[in-house]
Amino acid sequence: MLSMAPGHTDRIFDISWDLYQPNKLVSCGVKHIKFWSLCGNALTPKRGVFGKTGDLQTILCLACARDELTYSGALNGDIYVWKGINLIRTIQGAHTAGIFSMNACEEGFATGGRDGCIRLWDLTFKPITVIDLRETDQGYKGLSVRSVCWRGDHILVGTQDSEIFEIVVHERNKPFLIMQGHCEGELWALAVHPTKPLAVTGSDDRSVRIWSLVDHALIARCNMEEPIRCAAVNVDGIHLALGMKDGSFTVLRVRDMTEVVHIKDRKEAIHELKYSPDGTYLAVGCNDSSVDIYGVAQRYKKLGECVGSLSFITHLDWSSDSRYLQTNDGNGKRLFYRMPGGKEVTNKEEIKGVHWASWTCVSGLEVNGIWPKYSDINDINSVDGNYIGQVLVTADDYGIIKLFRYPCLRKGAKFKKYIGHSAHVTNVRWSHDYQWVISIGGADHSVFQWKFIPERKLKDALHIAPQESLADSNSDESDSDLSDVPELDSEIEQETQLTYRRQVYKEDLPQLKEQYKEKQKSGTSKRRERAPGNSIRLHFVHGYRGYDCRSNLFYTQIGEIVYHVAAVGVIYNRQQNTQRFYLGHDDDILCLAIHPLKDYVATGQVGRDPSIHIWDTETIKPLSVLKGCHQYGVCAVDFSADGKRLASVGIDDSHTIVLWDWKKGEKLSVTRGSKDKIFVVKMNPYVPDKLITAGIKHVKFWRRAGGGLIGRKGYVGTLGKNDTMMCAVYGWTEEMAFSGTSTGDVCIWRDVFLVKTVKAHDGPVFSMHALEKGFVTGGKDGVVALWDDSFERCLKTYAIKRAALAPGSKGLLLEDNPSIRAISLGHGHILVGTKNGEILEVDKSGPITLLVQGHMEGEVWGLATHPYLPICATVSDDKTLRIWDLSPSHCMLAVRKLKKGGRCCCFSPDGKALAVGLNDGSFLMANADTLEDLVSFHHRKDIISDIRFSPGSGKYLAVASHDSFIDIYNVMSSKRVGICKGATSYITHVDWDIRGKLLQVNTGAKEQLFFEAPRGKKQTIPSVEVEKICWASWTSVLGLCCEGIWPVIGEVTDITASCLTSDKMVLATGDDLGFVKLFRYPAKGKFGKFKRYVAHSTHVTNVRWTYDDSMLVTLGGADMSLMVWTNEMEGYQEKRPCDSEESDTDSEEDGGYDSDVTRENEVSYTIRALSTNIRPMFGVKPHLQQKEPSVDERPPVSRAPPKPEKLQTNNVGKKKRPIEDLVLELVFGYRGRDCRNNVHYLNDGDDIIYHTASVGILHNVATGTQSFYQEHNDDILCLTVNQHPKFINIVATGQVGDLADMSATAPSIHIWDAVNKQTLSILRCYHSKGVCSVSFSATGKLLLSVGLDPEHTVTIWRWQEGTKIASRAGHNQRIFVAEFRPDSDSQFVSVGVKHVKFWTLAGRALLSKKGLLSTVEDARMQTMLAVAFGANNLTFTGTISGDVCVWKDHILCRIVARAHNGPVFAMYTTLRDGLIVTGGKERPSKEGGAVKLWDQELRRCRAFRLETGQVTDCVRSVCRGKGKILVGTRNAEIIEVGEKNAACNILVNGHVDGPIWGLVTHPSRDFFLSAAEDGTVRLWDIADKKMLNKVNLGHAARTVCYSPEGDMVAIGMKNGEFIILLVSSLKIWGKKRDRRCAVHDIRFSPDSRFLAVGSSENSVDFYDLTLGPTLTRISYCRDIPSFVIQMDFSADSRYLQVSTGCYKRHVYEVPSGKPVTDLATMDRITWATWTSILGDEVMGIWSRHTEKANVNCACVSHSGISLVTGDDFGMVKLFDFPCPEKFAKHKRFFGHSPHVTNIRFTSGDRHVVSAGGDDCSLFVWKCVHMPH
Repeated sequence: MLSMAPGHTDRIFDISWDLYQPNKLVSCGVKHIKFWSLCGNALTPKRGVFGKTGDLQTILCLACARDELTYSGALNGDIYVWKGINLIRTIQGAHTAGIFSMNACEEGFATGGRDGCIRLWDLTFKPITVIDLRETDQGYKGLSVRSVCWRGDHILVGTQDSEIFEIVVHERNKPFLIMQGHCEGELWALAVHPTKPLAVTGSDDRSVRIWSLVDHALIARCNMEEPIRCAAVNVDGIHLALGMKDGSFTVLRVRDMTEVVHIKDRKEAIHELKYSPDGTYLAVGCNDSSVDIYGVAQRYKKLGECVGSLSFITHLDWSSDSRYLQTNDGNGKRLFYRMPGGKEVTNKEEIKGVHWASWTCVSGLEVNGIWPKYSDINDINSVDGNYIGQVLVTADDYGIIKLFRYPCLRKGAKFKKYIGHSAHVTNVRWSHDYQWVISIGGADHSVFQWKFIPERKLKDALHIAPQESLADSNSDESDSDLSDVPELDSEIEQETQLTYRRQVYKEDLPQLKEQYKEKQKSGTSKRRERAPGNSIRLHFVHGYRGYDCRSNLFYTQIGEIVYHVAAVGVIYNRQQNTQRFYLGHDDDILCLAIHPLKDYVATGQVGRDPSIHIWDTETIKPLSVLKGCHQYGVCAVDFSADGKRLASVGIDDSHTIVLWDWKKGEKLSVTRGSKDKIFVVKMNPYVPDKLITAGIKHVKFWRRAGGGLIGRKGYVGTLGKNDTMMCAVYGWTEEMAFSGTSTGDVCIWRDVFLVKTVKAHDGPVFSMHALEKGFVTGGKDGVVALWDDSFERCLKTYAIKRAALAPGSKGLLLEDNPSIRAISLGHGHILVGTKNGEILEVDKSGPITLLVQGHMEGEVWGLATHPYLPICATVSDDKTLRIWDLSPSHCMLAVRKLKKGGRCCCFSPDGKALAVGLNDGSFLMANADTLEDLVSFHHRKDIISDIRFSPGSGKYLAVASHDSFIDIYNVMSSKRVGICKGATSYITHVDWDIRGKLLQVNTGAKEQLFFEAPRGKKQTIPSVEVEKICWASWTSVLGLCCEGIWPVIGEVTDITASCLTSDKMVLATGDDLGFVKLFRYPAKGKFGKFKRYVAHSTHVTNVRWTYDDSMLVTLGGADMSLMVWTNEMEGYQEKRPCDSEESDTDSEEDGGYDSDVTRENEVSYTIRALSTNIRPMFGVKPHLQQKEPSVDERPPVSRAPPKPEKLQTNNVGKKKRPIEDLVLELVFGYRGRDCRNNVHYLNDGDDIIYHTASVGILHNVATGTQSFYQEHNDDILCLTVNQHPKFINIVATGQVGDLADMSATAPSIHIWDAVNKQTLSILRCYHSKGVCSVSFSATGKLLLSVGLDPEHTVTIWRWQEGTKIASRAGHNQRIFVAEFRPDSDSQFVSVGVKHVKFWTLAGRALLSKKGLLSTVEDARMQTMLAVAFGANNLTFTGTISGDVCVWKDHILCRIVARAHNGPVFAMYTTLRDGLIVTGGKERPSKEGGAVKLWDQELRRCRAFRLETGQVTDCVRSVCRGKGKILVGTRNAEIIEVGEKNAACNILVNGHVDGPIWGLVTHPSRDFFLSAAEDGTVRLWDIADKKMLNKVNLGHAARTVCYSPEGDMVAIGMKNGEFIILLVSSLKIWGKKRDRRCAVHDIRFSPDSRFLAVGSSENSVDFYDLTLGPTLTRISYCRDIPSFVIQMDFSADSRYLQVSTGCYKRHVYEVPSGKPVTDLATMDRITWATWTSILGDEVMGIWSRHTEKANVNCACVSHSGISLVTGDDFGMVKLFDFPCPEKFAKHKRFFGHSPHVTNIRFTSGDRHVVSAGGDDCSLFVWKCVHMPH
C-alpha cells in the first residue's frame, strides 16, 4: 500500500486520477469536492472552494481535463467547472436532475443523469448534442442513466434498471439492448419450462420475464400489479402461475402472457407453488403456514387445504402419482399430506415407497449430506435434484452454488462449490433436459446460467476448455471422511500430529518481562552481581532434524554441507570435520532451501510471527529476514530458478502460501493453501509464476495472479485416488511434474492431470531430487534409487546398511535401512539424511560414510561427562545409551540399545562404570568401555530422574526417582543400604558433598533438602552453612547461592539444569525457553546478570562442564541435539562477533542525571489542533454573548455630526491602503532547548539551515537574509541534510503529531529542497506523538526515522517513493538519536536512555544487537545522547556523564573518560577527513570548552570556548564546514567558530525560554523590543536583521512599552515589579513594586503624563510621571472583574480601555479610575491604539473553533483599517478593522507553534511582529499593501 487517508466525514461518490498532472486526484461526494496531491506516502486534500459562483451541494461525478480544469456533475443537474480548487463557472440545467455519470474521451465529454438523457460536450464543455433515452423505442418512464461511456460514434449506457444499451450516434433513437436483468427489490421467483429451454423469473420489481437458455436473451416480459415471490409452469407448458407478496396468485398463459385467473385467499406472501405432475392440481404455499390445493380444470377452484405447519412454508414437492405432497417450513419440519384433500399423513410406513416427482426440499434423508456435520443453521435456500445425473445442486445465503451427489445421506458430504453470486442465492433449478442449472441472486438481481458437465465427459471437457473457472475452479472439499483413503503411514501419522505450538514464544518475552517487572518493582533493592567474564562459543552440534522435516540437506558451492538442527543452521566441512553456525533464529528451524547458485540458504522457523532468514553460507550473515505473513511456523520454503523469489508455506490452519521478492523483503502474493498439512512447495523452474504444493491427500498446482495465487487440484481421474504426497519435483518441461506418495508410488503429472504412477519404494517416498538426466528418490524403506528421465527404469539402488559403512565414518548406524528423509547430489556423492538424525554420504560406487548423527525422536535428558577424558555419555527416550567423543574427532564412539528409555546417567569416579537410570524405575550399571551390563536393579515404579556416584572411591550410588525417594546403594556389595524419605514431590537433582557423607536434593515442589549417607536421615542445614559446605558437584537450581539464576519471568519458565565449573566461578544453566546462560557464582540476590546464548529451540534439559572446564555440553530435550561449547576464559577474547546476548541490564542502575536531559526526555509535545488556552480565562466567549441594544442606534440619515474615528490614525497625509498579505521575512529564534543536531551548513558554508516552530530556515551567513520552508503544519522536532552528492541541498524534517492515523494531524516527515523550497516527499508515519530523529543513508536513498511513541519505533523509508521498508519497536525508553553509518545503507546505531543498539537492515527486517559492556571493567550502561562514527566499524557514543564510549562492532572497547564535564549532547563525523566534533554542557574554563575537535579515533582533541558570556554553555548541535565549526546552543544561539583562530561569531540569537509575553515596536524606527520568561528584554533591528542589545533583569518579564517619544521603556515583571529605563543609557530611571502578582500590561499615556500598570491582581494602577522617579501611585481602577489582559489609552489621554480575563471590556476615566458605563460616551472615544481582543468592533476575530482555545492578542494598524490577531492555535490572522460581524473573513498565516502571545505593527505599517509562546521565537512579517 502506498498511501491512505481519511476521505471525508460523509459519503464519497466518485474519485478520479487527474491524468494531466502527476500525482493528483479528485474526489467528490455529499456536499464536497476535494483535490488531493500524492507526495511521498501522504495524500493531502484541499477542499474545493464554491465561493459565490455556485451553491455548496453534493457532487456526484467528475472528470479531469487539461490546464488544471475539473468538470463535475451536481445533484441538481448543473455542471460545476473548477480551475485548481476554485469554482470558476457553472453550466446550469445541463440535466434536469442529478448527473450520475461523466466520461471523458478524445472528442470531449459524455454525461448521463437521472432525467434519462445523455449529453455530449466538446473539449471545452460546449454542448454538442442531447439524446433522450426515454423518447427512444426502448425508452420508458423513469429510465435513469447510471453509467455512460463514449468512444467514437458509439455510446454505452447503463441504467438503474439493470440494462446496458449501445447507441450509434447517427441512429440515436434506436438504441441496441445488449443486456438486461431484474431491477430493484429482491429476486425470488424461478421456474423452468417442462419441455423447452426456457426459464421464467419474477421479482419484487413486479416484472415476470421469460428467458431463452439457448440465445441467452429475454423473450417476453410482463409487468404485474404486485411484487412476485414464486413461479411455476404446468406440465403441458401452457399455464404459468405466479405467487405474489400480497397473498394472491395469478395464472397467465405462457403464449401471450394474458391473465387466466387472479385469486386472493391469503394475506401473507405466497412463497412456493407447484403444479402436480399430472397437471390437475396447483399447490400454493403461503407464509401463514398453510398450503392450498386448487383444481386446474375447474378454473382453479380451491379443493383442499394442508394445515400441519407452525411456520411459513418454504418448499413443496409432489409425488410422481400426484397423490402426496411433502412440505418444508421455516422451523425445518418436513410434513406429508394426502392429495387433494390435504389430510396430514402421520404413518411413516405409508410414505416409505413414495417416489417424488421432483426434489426441491432441504430436509429429508436423501439430502442429509447438504448440511454440515455439527451445526443446525438453516442457510440453504434452495435445492434441486437431478435424478438422471445423480447430482444435486444447492443455493445458500453466502452466494455459493454447490454440487453434491444424489442421494447424499451422511451429513457433511463432499461437494464442489461455485462462486459468482454476491450474497443470497434465492433459488436454483435444473433445466428440463438437465443440461443447465439456473440460479438467481436475491440482492444482486441476477440470473446465472451454468453448464453441467457429467462425469463421463469431464475429461474431454477439461481438454476443450482449460479455463480456470472449470469444474473445480474453487471447489473446496468438505470434511466428511472418505472411506477409500488408505491408512496413513505411521511416520506420517505421527508427523501430522505435531502442532509446533508453544505456550510462550520468545517474541513474548519482552512483554512478559515488562508485566513481571511491574509486579516486582519493590523486591529488587540489592545491586545485582555482574555477568561472568567467561563466555562460551558454540563449537559442535551432534544432531540433524530428520524426524519431521524433509529435503533439508544440501551441498554448498564449495562442497560444504548445510542442514539444520534445533535453532541452528549448520555448515559442516567434512574434510576438516568442523562446523560453522548461523544463529539468527531463536526457535526450531523447520525447513531449509538452497539458492540455485548454492551460496545462499533460506530457513524458516517456529514462532508466533515466524521468520524466514535468507543467509550467506560463506559469511554467515543474514541477507534478508521475512516476517509478518505466517503464524506458528514455516514448514516449507523453495527458491525460484532465477533465485529472485522465494515461496513459503505456514503451519497455520489454512497453511498459507506466500511468494516473496526476498531481497526487497516484499510479499508478492499470498493465498490460503489447504486445510490439510502441506509438506512441500516447489517453484516451477521454467515459469517463475507457477508452483506446486503437496501434502496430506492433495497436490495443487498454483499460478500467481497479482497479489494472490490461483490453485487447481491435481486431477486424478480413474488412475488413482487422492493420496498423501510427501515430495514433488518438476521435470523437463513446465508441464511435467512428479510427486512421491505415502504408499510408495511416484505420480507423473502433465499440467494438472495424472498421467501414470510408478511403484518406487516400499512405504512412503520421502525425498526426490531431479538430476541432469534422471531422478533420485529415497523412502522409508532405507533405499536410495536412481531412475532414468521418465521413471521407466530404475538404474541403480543403494541400501543404507551397516555393512556398507566406510572406515572413515564419524559414528555407527543404529539400524539397517533407516527411513530416508532428504537426498541431495553433488561433488560425486549422494548425501542422505535419515529419520534417525544421521547424515550419510553415499559414494556412487557403494561405500557409505556417516558424517553427523544425533539422537532419534524422543526427549533427551541424561548427560554425564567423563571424570578425566574428553568424552560424555547421553541417554534418551529413544532407548539408546551413547558415548560421544568431544575431542576433535567429534564422533559417536559407542551405542547400546536399552529396553526402556532413560533420563539420567553417571560415570563412576574412576571412569570405568557407567550408571544409567531408566524410565520404568530400574537402573543398570554398565562397563564404560563396552557398554555391557554389570548389574541392574528394579526397585521403583516411576522414572529414575537422577543417579550419582559418591566422590572419591565411588563407594555409594544415589538413585533418585519420581516416586520422591532416593535410594542409596553400596556399589561393592550391590545392596541397597539406605532410603531418603521426606520429599513431597518428585526428585529433580542430586549432589554429593566432597566427603561423600551428605546429599543435597532438589524436588519438583522447589524444595531443597539434605540427607546423610548412607542411611538417608533427613538433615536441616541453615542456608548460610550450605555455602560453606564443599560440594563435590553442583547441579542444584535452588538455594541462596543460585537465587539469581531465576529470571524475572520465573513463573512462565523453569530452570531445568545447572552445572558449576570445578573452580567454582561460573554456573551454567539451561531453561525451558532454550537459553543457555552463564552466571557468576554464587549468584546471590534476585535476577543476577548473565550472558545468554540461543541455539537450542525449546527446553535445555541438561548442562555439564567437562572434567577440565574447557567445554560445556548441553542437551536439547525436544530438539534431540547435543551441543558442545568451548569455554573462553576472561582475558581470552578473539576478535570475532560474539554470539551471546547480554542480560537485561536496564534494571535498577540509573543512567545518570542531568536537568537538560530530563527536560528533553519528559517534554510532552502538544499539537496545534489540540492546544488549549494559555491564559486561564473564564466566562462566555464574545461571539456567544447576548448583545445589548446600543442607546445610540441612529437613523441612517441624520443631521447629527459624524461619529468620531474609532482610532487616531497617524499617517493622515497618505491615502490609506489596506494590507492584503503578510510575507514572512525574518525569524529570530532557534529550537535548541529540546532538539539537537539541527543546524547544518549548506552551499559550502555560505548558508546555514535550522528550524524553529514549524518553519525550516535557510539563513545566509554573510547578509543575514532568510528564506523559509513553510509546508509543515506543526512543530518541527528534527532536521538532517542529505550528504550524498546526487541529492545536493536535500533536507528532511520531522514534526510532532497526534495519533498515527495517517490523517492531516498525524506526525510526518517532509523531504524538501533547501534552495527552491520544493517538497519532494511527505511521509506520514506511524510514530504517534512525533518524529524525534531523522537520518539519511550513505547513498541518500533511504531515510531513518525514530518516533516519540511509547515503543520508540524505528522506521526505514525509501523516501522518494514514499514506501516504508521496515519498522520495529526501538526501546521501551526514549531514543534521542539514530544515525546511519556514513558508509552504509544497512547499518545504523540508536542511542537513548540507558540504551545503545546496533542495527542491521536485512530485506524488510530490522535486526538489532544491544551494546555489550562486559568487556570493559566496571563499565555500566549510561544514558547515551549522541553518536559518531569512525573507520573499521568504530562507533562513538556520547554519554550523560561526559564520557565517550568507543565501540568496535557492538562491543565496547574503551571509554574516553570526561571528554566533557557535562553531558555530551552532540557529535558530528566529518566525512572528508574523519575528524569528529563533540559538543557538551560545561562551564567555560581556561583549558576546557563546550566544543572539541578530535582526531579520527578520539585520542587527541582541541577545545574551543564559546564567548557567549553564559555561566554554562550547553551545546545542542555541532557541524563542521571548511575551517569552521557551526554550533547551536541550548540558549538559542547559533555560533560560528573559526578552527584556526577560535574566533566566535554569533549568527543567530533568540529568547531562551518562553513564552515571550512582552512586545512593543518603536514609535518611529524599525526597532522592536521583546520581553520574555527568560528574564531578558532584547532590542531587535529589522533592517540589520539582528539583535542590537539585551538586558538581563534577573526575573521573568511580562510586558514592555515605549514612551510616545521613544526615549523611555517601561518593563512589567512577573513578580509585580515594574522598571523604567532610559533608552539612551539603559540606566534605571525608576522602579516600583506595588503588587505581588504579574504585571500583564503597562502603558504610557499619549501625552506622556501617566503610566498605567495592569496586573493579574484585577487592578490597573495609575502613576504620574511628572512627579519624578519616586513613582507614587495616584489612583487605581476599581471593580475589575478579572485579571487584566490588554490596555489602550484614548488619543486625548482621558480614557483607558481594559480587556479582562472574563471576556469583558471596560472603559475607565484617567486618572480617577472611575468606570464609564454610558455606551454613548464610549462610542465617541477615539483611541490612541487598539490592542484589545474584546469589544463590538472586533467581534469578528473570534472563530467558531474556540471552545478550548482563545484569541490571545490583536493590534490595529496605524492606518486604522487593518487588524492582526494571534491565537492559541499558533495562527496569525489578518482582518479588516473594524469587524463587528461574527466570524469575519480573514487570511491566515502559519509558522508559530501553539500560542501566539503578542503581535504589533511597526511604525508606518511596514511590518508585523508576532511573538510565540511555546516556540520562544519572534516572526517579522512584511506587509504587502494593496496597490493604489
